[in-house]
Amino acid sequence: MSKLTTATKRLVLGRPFRSDALGHTLLPKRIALPVFASDAMSSVAYAPEEIFLVLSVSGLAGYAYAPWLGLAVAVVMIIVVASYRQNVHAYPSGGGDFEVVTTNLGPTAGLAVGSALLVDYVLTVAVSISSAASTIGSAIPFVATHKVLFAVAAIALLTAMNLRGVRESGRTFALLSYAFLIGMFAMLGWGLLRIFVLGDEVRAESASFELRVEEEHLAGVALVFMLARAFSSGSAALTGVEAISNGVPAFRKPKSRNAATTLLMLGGISIALFLGIIVLAREAHVVFAENPAQLIGAPADYQQKTLVTQIAHAVFDTFTPGFYFVAIVTAVILVLAANTAYNGFPVLGSVLAQARFLPRQLHTRGDRLAFSNGILFLAVGAIGFVVAFDAEVTKLIQLYIIGVFVSFTLSQTGMLRHWTRLLRRETDPAERSRMLRSRAINALGLVATGAVLVVVLVTKFFAGAWIAIVTMAVIFVVMKMIHHHYDSVARELEEHEWDGVLPSRTHSIVLVSRLHMPTRRALAYARAGRPDTLEAITVNVDEEDTRALVREWENSDISVPLKVVESPYREITKPVLDYVKRVRKDAPRDVVTVFIPEYVVGHWWEQVLHNQSALRLKGRLLFEPGVMVTSVPWQLSSSARARTAGDHAAPGSVRRGYGDNG
Repeated sequence: MSKLTTATKRLVLGRPFRSDALGHTLLPKRIALPVFASDAMSSVAYAPEEIFLVLSVSGLAGYAYAPWLGLAVAVVMIIVVASYRQNVHAYPSGGGDFEVVTTNLGPTAGLAVGSALLVDYVLTVAVSISSAASTIGSAIPFVATHKVLFAVAAIALLTAMNLRGVRESGRTFALLSYAFLIGMFAMLGWGLLRIFVLGDEVRAESASFELRVEEEHLAGVALVFMLARAFSSGSAALTGVEAISNGVPAFRKPKSRNAATTLLMLGGISIALFLGIIVLAREAHVVFAENPAQLIGAPADYQQKTLVTQIAHAVFDTFTPGFYFVAIVTAVILVLAANTAYNGFPVLGSVLAQARFLPRQLHTRGDRLAFSNGILFLAVGAIGFVVAFDAEVTKLIQLYIIGVFVSFTLSQTGMLRHWTRLLRRETDPAERSRMLRSRAINALGLVATGAVLVVVLVTKFFAGAWIAIVTMAVIFVVMKMIHHHYDSVARELEEHEWDGVLPSRTHSIVLVSRLHMPTRRALAYARAGRPDTLEAITVNVDEEDTRALVREWENSDISVPLKVVESPYREITKPVLDYVKRVRKDAPRDVVTVFIPEYVVGHWWEQVLHNQSALRLKGRLLFEPGVMVTSVPWQLSSSARARTAGDHAAPGSVRRGYGDNG
């Protein structure tokens, strides 16, 4: 790695951490809450908005159902939080839903959960960042017209922060998340105080608008479908609960108890914010439409603000800094909400990689003890969704939450089997009572999450949920193929037993292009191995150069014979391969070692100018049985300068240890 590249990496990521510093990156509850719960807390910026948006199909009268739908979502959240408190106590290792389902329902079901959660984490980033762009766009028109650019830049920034390690980003996110809570509870408290105590009239800027709708009075099946769709959109508020169960190892001891307490705090805060926004939106008479053209009475150049910013503008109508503070902290929490996925996705990817369902590189920690490869995979996937859907929350929300409710439902099923299995062996009455209570809670969780999953599938499938389902299926199949490959390789390596027979002789070949110091060093190394046969070969690609080399060789003090391999088509690789194959054919029990002199350079452009023939030849020789390839390095002066640039972190294979060859 060049000095410039190393300096840039250190500037972005900071100095590398030793592996024994991992314990110092564990989080206390005050930091773990904003780091892992910001997703659920931030959903108040778009989940209530999506409820109002769906209800607008039936006109202003449909908004009357919003509080009841909010209560339904809150009840489900209470059940899910209670259920996952059982999960973190029973499975504190950080495998989360994947571990629960794999252990109790088998690897196929566990893989289904893994693929569902991976997609959901990616969509969490895409939805949160896109919503942040909309929120800032409500205050800054430039962002509204460049949402995709803003979203991509925000994802890149989050990626860089998380590559530096969870401890530093966790402290920063904690301060900003608490600023969001202060702003939101101040807005809700002051707004509700003005309305219900002071008797003030709090009206949103859209309160005087009407809605242009096709069916103003829905009834029967149409009404039920609309309410179900609004409920499923509002259920986005439940996402984020699973992040804590996947992130238990990041908590300080006692890990399970701290994670369960954080879950309880998450549930209480999220429900209070979610219901408070819905009530305040109703009291402020907010009118919200998917297309601003549906708003009757709106100015021609009207830019529809988000639900939260409309409420903030109404509540702080005489205090403009209050409006901007709420808008800013809401946008910030939405950006930080994506950090939940940046904590959950890499950990889950590491668990899947350790189980050989994903490439083993995802199990390797980077310089800053973060799962760097998983973080980069997440960023690329999220940017892809943001660009494909133009950073439109309403479009992305149709794909959202499918994955998390698949994992919710399978996880609760797995927990039921977990408690049932333990109850068969447990005889202590107190323990049995505790297990029965936990099983009842998980059974209720299964019913609730299963019902929501059915509603989401029915109401959102053709609206875009099918894309998420297809993506999960593709990831599922790919992980199956990766696992099959790793198993096949393991079986192949185990089936080949060492017979203890050593090669009868060794035949060393030194590849020569010129007679210079690298060639002499390669000859010296080859002699050091005391081969039975030692020879040098050169490929005749230029008659004049070859004759000059032969004359110089004969006039030198080198006793090793030089053979000229003809190449009528002026290529190097094939003639050398053919020669090595002939040697192997003449003496099949001999081991052939090919020594290739190579330059060690200090700049990337020097690598382009040198060693290309050697690289191609090595790549082909590695496929030849009974042939060993030895690179003989010759350090150019530029490599010495690169060596003094500073110590570099060891590559991933060294970090994992020599025994990890999977």
